[in-house]
Amino acid sequence: MEDRRVAILGGGLYRPDRVRFENAEEGVAMAFRNLLKDTPELDPREIEFVQSSYFSDHLNQQLCMAWIVQDYIGLHRKGGYRVEAGGSTPFDSIVNAYFLIKSGRYDLVLVPGWEWMSEVDTATTNEFIASASDTDWDFTVGGFYNGYYAALETRHMQLYGETLEDLGRLAVKNRNNAVHNPYSQWRAEHGTDYVTLDDYYRDRIIAWPYRRWNCALISEGACCLLVGSENVAARYTNNPMWIAGVGLGTDSMRPGDRLVNWAYQGVYKADEKIYPQDIEKPITPYPEMANFGFAREGAKQAYAQAGISDPLKQLDLAELFAPYDGVELCLYEDLMFCPRGEGKTLVREGVVERNGDLPCQLSGGLTAFAHPVGATSLLQSLFLYWQFAGLIPDKFGDPTLQLKHPRKALITGHGGTGCQGGVMIYSRD
Repeated sequence: MEDRRVAILGGGLYRPDRVRFENAEEGVAMAFRNLLKDTPELDPREIEFVQSSYFSDHLNQQLCMAWIVQDYIGLHRKGGYRVEAGGSTPFDSIVNAYFLIKSGRYDLVLVPGWEWMSEVDTATTNEFIASASDTDWDFTVGGFYNGYYAALETRHMQLYGETLEDLGRLAVKNRNNAVHNPYSQWRAEHGTDYVTLDDYYRDRIIAWPYRRWNCALISEGACCLLVGSENVAARYTNNPMWIAGVGLGTDSMRPGDRLVNWAYQGVYKADEKIYPQDIEKPITPYPEMANFGFAREGAKQAYAQAGISDPLKQLDLAELFAPYDGVELCLYEDLMFCPRGEGKTLVREGVVERNGDLPCQLSGGLTAFAHPVGATSLLQSLFLYWQFAGLIPDKFGDPTLQLKHPRKALITGHGGTGCQGGVMIYSRD
């Protein structure tokens, strides 16, 4: 593999919302048009490959939807295919574009991603998503992701003592960031007023301990990213966002199996020691059901490649794939922002707030910005691209979310209950 750098060179989005009346290919075309508007030097004929991203054939009510989209945006002479990995689909699409370019095969790849999640009713949407769990075992006894993730968070609360207030603080943080993001679904539905913990407690419970505000949005939206090699980067932008590190990991398909998780047994001995004395240790104390082994595996690889030894000090912000707020808190630990069990401390001390040492989910994240699954990590990456380029005041018409000279950022992606996913480091340099 050639030792050449790869960067995000630009992007465009079609604003996510609960119900959009355009169809998916129209949404992608509008996102692509916005990319072209912001990248006037780009001739679409220069794009060499199209790496499409969408999660569910069922939600699209169409097999091989990537063919329709690539045709619709006029790139059907180019090579291209779809990546699908549950919630990790858009993250893996960026990774795949990275490897295609890093290998020397291509210099310029378009990554379009989309999801239209409201062409069926909400219950059916949740059922389709749940079919990404084990349909021979978990799904057949009523398993839905709200329930899976509620069980995981309940276990983490039992072991390490975060509270409903901690989950509420995360929900409030993310919404009060999202009100400054004009592309956020929360703002489209609720306006620009700030919310409080009292507002959170008035929200209805979905699956204890999660209230509705703790859960990812059902969204329809699209995003396109332009990914290129350093050979062509200067042709299209003065502000490339370099992919400085990539790491991938997996874990068992069924989260209940993680108590006896042979692949991880004894691998992270320091984390295995951090376990309550009054609770019987399972065979695999880490990651157990309470944390995410894939993220630790991915972080180790990405940090090594990017030269990150102290993520809390060396990263300027993070956009995490957290479909439930407890996932965000656990990822603080698995990404080594803090020791295991201390995610709640970062919440309570404001470390992850807008003005904290490591702001997380400045965009609003999956629970307040949007979660059109096949586009989600692309939307978060575009937000980071605008951050690095200092474009937030221009793009948002509001400077509140713009950090001062950010240099390094992190994103994660994962599918299922952390069955597969990874970590990526972006760098301004």
